[in-house]
Amino acid sequence: MRYSQDHKAQTYQRIVKEASARFRRDGIGATGLQPLMKALGLTHGGFYAHFKSKDDLVETALRDASEESANRAVETFAKPDALNSFIDMYLSQAHRENPDRGCPLPTMAAELGQRGTPSATADEAVQRHLTRLAAALGGDDADARSVMMLSSLVGALLLSRSVQDPALSDRILNTVREALKHEAQA
Repeated sequence: MRYSQDHKAQTYQRIVKEASARFRRDGIGATGLQPLMKALGLTHGGFYAHFKSKDDLVETALRDASEESANRAVETFAKPDALNSFIDMYLSQAHRENPDRGCPLPTMAAELGQRGTPSATADEAVQRHLTRLAAALGGDDADARSVMMLSSLVGALLLSRSVQDPALSDRILNTVREALKHEAQA
């Protein structure tokens, strides 16, 4: 049975969305193609009608997650006190507890580096964040401060998700959030 181009495009988008959420929540390595396709009611073999390989899907899903994250950042940076609003949103309990809908960098960065082939899509996502942060920070040292800030945001979120003790997790988020907000005022 042949499907329409529209059906194929819709199926492609369903795979990308589901993979994007699973890669952010569970990681790249822990997300198998067979369970992914089964969750969508599709066959494992059908995957190859849409993607050359899992690496191809990883790049596509990372691009999708990055665009979703960038759209949220644009909304946040449009608010008054934008930088503090962004820090609050990024280092929030909601972001910590919903990695499948959050920034892909904390979950995927370690695995992307271990793959042996760094991701050009990750470069774009990192650069987009750095540019936005540097513009909000302003000043001669904004580029260096934006690198420090992004590294602190991603690292704090990653650490807060990795510890078992809820009080320690909250302490990590709260401490880094306050330090970054203080840094933003400097």
